Amino acid sequence: MPPTFFGTVLAALRRRPILWSVVAAVAVLAVAGSLVLAGNARRDGSQAGTGQATAAPTEAAPAEDPGYRPAYHLTPDQRWMNDPQRPFLLDGVWHYYYLYNADYPEGNGTEWFHATSTDLVHWKNEGVAIQKFRNGLGDIETGSAVVDTEGTAGFGKGAVVAVLTQQDDGVQRQSLFYSTDRGHSFQSYGQNPVMENPGAEHWRDPRIVRDDANNQWLMLLAEGSKIGFYTSKDLLQWTYASGFQQDGLGILECPDFFQMDVDGNPAKRTWVLAASANGSAEGRSTGLAYWTGGFDGKAFTADGGHQWLDGGPDFYAAVTWDDPRLGDSQRKASRHAIGWMNNWAYARQLPTGGWFGSASVVRDIRLTSDGGRPALASSPTSGLRSLEGEPRPVPAGSLRDGQPLQVPDTGAFKVDVELEKPGDGAGKARLLLQSGGTTYATVGYDFRDGRASVERDDDAVANGQGKAGGGSEGAAEYRQMRSVEARPAGDTVRLTAYVDRSSVEVFVDGQTLTALVFPPAGHKEARLASEGPVSLRAGTVTPVAGIS
Repeated sequence: MPPTFFGTVLAALRRRPILWSVVAAVAVLAVAGSLVLAGNARRDGSQAGTGQATAAPTEAAPAEDPGYRPAYHLTPDQRWMNDPQRPFLLDGVWHYYYLYNADYPEGNGTEWFHATSTDLVHWKNEGVAIQKFRNGLGDIETGSAVVDTEGTAGFGKGAVVAVLTQQDDGVQRQSLFYSTDRGHSFQSYGQNPVMENPGAEHWRDPRIVRDDANNQWLMLLAEGSKIGFYTSKDLLQWTYASGFQQDGLGILECPDFFQMDVDGNPAKRTWVLAASANGSAEGRSTGLAYWTGGFDGKAFTADGGHQWLDGGPDFYAAVTWDDPRLGDSQRKASRHAIGWMNNWAYARQLPTGGWFGSASVVRDIRLTSDGGRPALASSPTSGLRSLEGEPRPVPAGSLRDGQPLQVPDTGAFKVDVELEKPGDGAGKARLLLQSGGTTYATVGYDFRDGRASVERDDDAVANGQGKAGGGSEGAAEYRQMRSVEARPAGDTVRLTAYVDRSSVEVFVDGQTLTALVFPPAGHKEARLASEGPVSLRAGTVTPVAGIS
C-alpha cells in the first residue's frame, strides 16, 4: 500500500486523536482520493458514552432516518459504534462489547459498550462498561475480555479480565481492567499499563487466548504488518515469543487465533490465524484475512497463503468464538463469527441519522477441505430462524422474462433461491432489490465464472446522497462491484440473501458477501431476472422480524 498524503494524515490522527475534528476536514478536502486506505486507519471515530443503559433497537425507524435503522441487526441506540469485542458466556448469558462514541462527530476517543444476549440474535444494550479517559492513559480501544476461571490474575476465580489498547498522545499501550460483577462494570488495574510500548507506531488490539495444552495465556498484538505472539501465566506479565510477518495486506488489525477440526475430524485439528487487512492490492476491499497452520506453543507456521472470510466490502474487525457448553469435538467443529458492517473508505459519509454503524448477523463457521486446502465456510447462525415468519413460495421456471417477488414493505426479509445451471454452463442470475421503482442493489450469480456478487447500483451513497457527495472517491469505492468465487458441486446453486433495510448479507456455497445498502424512499420490491437461460428450481421469500 503506497504512502499518500491522506495516509500520512491518518497516521498523524492515530498519534494525535484529539485533533481529529480539525484535521479530518482538512484531509478530506485535500485528497479524498485515498479514502480506501482508511480501511487501515486507527479507529478514532468511535467514542464515549454516558454509562446509562439504553434500549435495544426497535423495528420502527426514527423520523430523521429514512428507514435505515436495521430491524434484526445490533446498532447503537445513538451515535457511533465500530469494532466488536469477542463475546464470552457467563451463566447462560453472552456478554458482548463494542467500541462506542457518544460524542461523535464532535468529540474523540472510544470506550466499551456492553450488550447481552441469550441466543446471539436478540441483543440488549446495557450501557458503557469501560469508560474512556479515566486513568490517564487515554481512551479505551480494542482488546479481549476473558473469564479467568482459575483466578490466575489474582482478582478471584471467575473474574472477567479485559486486556485492551489505550492510546495517549499517539502512544499505544496495553492495559488491564477487571470486573467482579459479571462483566457489567470494570476497574482499572492499579499498575497499568501491563505492557509498555517498546517504541512501535502500531502496537494494538490484543487478542487473548487460553492455551490449555501449554498451561498459558497467549496474546496476539497487531504490530503493523506483523502479528506478535506473547505468553503469560497470569495475564499481568507478558513475554514476547514470536512474530508472524505478512506483507502486502496493509496495516493488520484485530487479530484472532483459534483451533478447528478440518471437516469436523479431530485427527485433522489445525490452528487458524486471522487479522483484519486491506485487500486493495488484490482488487478487494478491506476484510478478514486468515491462514491455517501449526502452532508449537510459541510460533505459528502457515501452511500456505492467506484466504478471506467474506468477499463483500463491509465485514471488518471480525471476531470469532465457540460455545463452552459444548464438548471439545463440537467446539472445534464449528464456531461463531460477527463483524463490523462498515468500511473506513466511507464510514463517515453514510446517510444515517443519530446512529452510525451496525454489527453483522452472527454466522457459524466451519473448516472444510473438499479434498483440497482447508477453508472457512460460513452459514447464518441457526438462532435467526426464531425471527422468521411464514415463507412465501416463488414459482419455479425460467427467469429470462423476470420474476417479481412479494417482499414485506418493512425492508427486512430473507430470499432463498435454488438456481439451475444452464446446459451450456453459462448464464447470469440476478436478484434486484428495489425501492420506489429504483434498483438500488443487485445480488448476482455468474455460472460461467462461478462467482456470486453484490453491486450497489443506485442507492443513496452510490448516487451521491451520502454526506460527502457524489464526487468523492469514498463514493467511488462504494460503487465497486464485489464478488467471491462459489462453485457448488452438482447442477444447482443455492443462494440466500438476508436483507435488512440498510444491508444485505449473501450466503452461497459457504461463501459470504456483506454490504451496506441505502435504498431510496418508496415501496419495497424485489425481482429475479437472468441473462441467458437460467431457471429457478425453487425459491421463497421470508419476512424477518425485529429484535426488540
